[in-house]
Amino acid sequence: MVRAIAGLVGAAFVFVLALALFGTVRDRITTPPVESAAEYVEARNPLLQANLKSDGLTGTFDRRQVQRGFQVFKEVCSACHSIRLVAFRDLTQIGYTPAEVKAIASQWQIEQPSSNPDTGEAATRKNVPSDHFPLVFANDVAAKAANGGAVPPDLSDMVKARHGGASYVYRLVGHGYVKQSPELLKEFPDIATPTGLYYNRFYANLNIHMPPPLKSDGQVQYSDGTKPSVDQMAKDISAFLTWTAEPNLEARHAAGFAALLFILGFCVLAWGAYQNVWRDVKH
Repeated sequence: MVRAIAGLVGAAFVFVLALALFGTVRDRITTPPVESAAEYVEARNPLLQANLKSDGLTGTFDRRQVQRGFQVFKEVCSACHSIRLVAFRDLTQIGYTPAEVKAIASQWQIEQPSSNPDTGEAATRKNVPSDHFPLVFANDVAAKAANGGAVPPDLSDMVKARHGGASYVYRLVGHGYVKQSPELLKEFPDIATPTGLYYNRFYANLNIHMPPPLKSDGQVQYSDGTKPSVDQMAKDISAFLTWTAEPNLEARHAAGFAALLFILGFCVLAWGAYQNVWRDVKH
């Protein structure tokens, strides 16, 4: 009796699932989903790839490129965006000397919040290598007031937070700001960019508060002689933000390969032990 009841319950459960699946398939066939403006644009624009040296299972950082990316961040992005999870002393990992890091910290345009030791009133002090990069705005209210109601996101983990990672950043800042096509506006008249926003073909809803950060070639003058085209600067800032999001990438890759070699060696030893134990046993 119990088995019969259980079978009926199971059959009813399967029937409900099949009915739901049939309804979903029927709706997809009879009323296919309407293509959104973002899907329309994505289908007609190639998803450009940054192709950084850090990509893939064996990726490593090109430290010269990461340094160039830091220069782009310092001269372009740091006016609005912070990297609060990164300390100045971490820059030694990308090739800066301790003396250079000390100079960068002390000359950074935003100082650390502090207090007057005599009065206790709010004050500031120069950064030191052990400090994290200071916040650009004291709070979200100040950020919104300075940026037309939008809060510029912290960029420390931006590469990890966005689908596409470094290539997303590369596409967004280097190749996203273009003029809306007449075909797009004809197909989606409501997508016209409102005043105060900027059209970006690689942004989720196509209209973004951030003005084009990389406006023209030569905006940043690289000290290593690399030609500072918009495309190059976009790749370099993508490389830098890849490092801020995962500074231990190289160590993780090395540890992964060491673990694979250990497992491979263990398997060989286990196979050898098996052969030795059972060598005199007749099948």
